[in-house]
Amino acid sequence: MHLKEKLDKAREKLRDKKVVVAFSGGADSTLLAKLAYESALEAVAVTVDNGVLPSDFIGKAQIIASSIGIKHVILKENFLDDQNFRSNPTHRCYICKNKMYSILLDYLHEKKFDEIADGTNISDLLEDRPGIMVIYQKNISTPLVYGGLTAEEVRAVLNDLKIAYSQSTTCYATRIPSGTEITPQKIKKIERAEKLVKNSTGLEVVRVRDEENQARIEVSDPDRLLNRETLNNITSELISLGFNKVLLDITNFTNQDKELVIYKPCRDEANKIMIETELPYQISIPETCQEMAQLGDVKCSAQMGVAMIELDDSNITIFKKGKIIARRVKDRESAQDLLNKVLPLIRRII
Repeated sequence: MHLKEKLDKAREKLRDKKVVVAFSGGADSTLLAKLAYESALEAVAVTVDNGVLPSDFIGKAQIIASSIGIKHVILKENFLDDQNFRSNPTHRCYICKNKMYSILLDYLHEKKFDEIADGTNISDLLEDRPGIMVIYQKNISTPLVYGGLTAEEVRAVLNDLKIAYSQSTTCYATRIPSGTEITPQKIKKIERAEKLVKNSTGLEVVRVRDEENQARIEVSDPDRLLNRETLNNITSELISLGFNKVLLDITNFTNQDKELVIYKPCRDEANKIMIETELPYQISIPETCQEMAQLGDVKCSAQMGVAMIELDDSNITIFKKGKIIARRVKDRESAQDLLNKVLPLIRRII
């Protein structure tokens, strides 16, 4: 499917509806807001200020929404008031999304809109994001997934249209390891640390992770820090904030998209291709089989942890441990089309 067809399909999901766009100002929600503004009967971009966002987050979101022309609304609730969120369990992302979409659903009912649209793209389904389960449970619309748009394609469209978006929209809670309580003091310390690194390097994408009082710095361009004077200044300033050690992660983490599929030749059929991909989470076979039944006859064994379906002349096998294998695939495009159909129907174990 060509990019224009994918965009048209995403627009189709929005057309003639009154839509609340869950808006962060990141690439995905920015493209979604643009499509909704052009295609929906009525559209509003709504940002939930959860109390653990960078101080410039809301301001950037307002500027981006204004550049698109879409109405922008900010709803405030401090998630740190919720002990379940503060305790920071491994599924904190799920707790956060559940709270956020509960707030947006209240807004939707109050203002009499038809649906909430989320900016999840097809690439996101390959990542370990427990919060995606909230989208399914609350029947949140995902037009970019429906269209089969990847993260790379989203950025390409925005760059082609010359639409600015925030490079980093994750909240400060993501900087604190699971199982470690999130406190206002830690959030404030991380905020100050990231501002310091940004001011010292001029970089927009900066993360300072608080790992047992060690500051682990991640930036989009590590070379900008590899200066003795800059490193000394940052180290002394971060130690003055209360960190006892400063570490630099030189892994560049920006826009490293995971390939949707890995291609392998079939030994028994030289003219056919086998593809596979491995998800970083375990799959609920019973729930996945129930969802996949809309595509056709599914053979399932919860005991063996496997589900199989024949789709578009290909055989697809899904394993509980997260692996997906498709046999008798023609080419890259048909392989991606298959995954576009299957990935949104997979239900993970939280």
